[in-house]
Amino acid sequence: RRAGDIAGGLGSLSKTLRLMLQSAVLGVGAWLVIEQQATGGIMIASSIMVGRALAPVDLAIASWKPFLMARQSWKRLQDLFGKIPPVPETMALPAPRRDLRVENVTIVPPGEKRPTVAAVGFQIQAGSALGIIGPSGSGKSTLSRALVGAWSAAGGKVRLDGASLGQWNREALGRHIGYLPQGVELFDGTIAENIARFEEDADSEAIVAAARTAGAHDLILRFEEGYKTRIGESGSSLSAGQRQRIGLARALYGDPFLVVLDEPNANLDAEGEAAVVRAIASVRERNGIVVVVAHRPSAIGVVDQVLMMEGGRQKAFGPRDAVLGQVLKPAHAGRNGFAATGHGIMPLRVVANPAKSEKHSEPEKTDGDT
Repeated sequence: RRAGDIAGGLGSLSKTLRLMLQSAVLGVGAWLVIEQQATGGIMIASSIMVGRALAPVDLAIASWKPFLMARQSWKRLQDLFGKIPPVPETMALPAPRRDLRVENVTIVPPGEKRPTVAAVGFQIQAGSALGIIGPSGSGKSTLSRALVGAWSAAGGKVRLDGASLGQWNREALGRHIGYLPQGVELFDGTIAENIARFEEDADSEAIVAAARTAGAHDLILRFEEGYKTRIGESGSSLSAGQRQRIGLARALYGDPFLVVLDEPNANLDAEGEAAVVRAIASVRERNGIVVVVAHRPSAIGVVDQVLMMEGGRQKAFGPRDAVLGQVLKPAHAGRNGFAATGHGIMPLRVVANPAKSEKHSEPEKTDGDT
């Protein structure tokens, strides 16, 4: 604001002086013409030359504020880059093949001060699938972001084959991880570019293979331009279900070792859910690891391990049948009973005296319950 005030004042002063000088030149030129010491052309030419000579002064004054703003912006950028630690050099590590280990992980979301996930630890072997269940707000999506390295753990470690995620080169690590977030984010480009993660010289066969595994190949071919169809910013030209299928194909591109799917069937119909189940099975068959965050029992049916989250903490972990047998209890078994319904795994209604009414010992029926 101060620079703007100074530039405005100097600009007005410069314009006033320029007009006064040009008027004086015209006046002197007119007097010389009258005295027949000069011609009219010299008078006009002199006025133009004075205006041209003073133009750089006006331009410098008008550019003073943008110059100061650019200098201040450059200084702020230097301060910001000075606060960002340099990226450490890392050794190239072999592709992960054995396991995923989570060691007492605590996660504080960016911008927050309190952890939303605390003291979570488990180990998954290659060829296994883990289902993460729990009520809304229990920290399932937060944990999934930490598993893929999108958020750093405030405490504890996430390890692939014994190496923490910080020991990996970020670009190399990305090739071994596939991630389908709860809100699918696509980018302005073609379907093929989004599936290939905008990789230069992407392999067409790998793109098609990922789409087939995700059950999206036939869906893509229905578009007039197929894989070359441009989807617009954030996939605006696609429906929610189509974005979900293409996002799943992107997560499976390149056969990553670890695939994390956060609510993969949230916007899918029965055909799409079946495709998700087949995709999970295909990752297990090639000896990869799948982590599925789910509310619907259909996705849990193909996993062999289950992690139960509650209040940001690990409540139960182990083989699927053992954990589900522990948490899926009748309502009168206690306050922490859960019911598997068509709408997901949800807490049952608490009944103080179940013997008082027989109907209170059963979960409330809703549309879609089986």
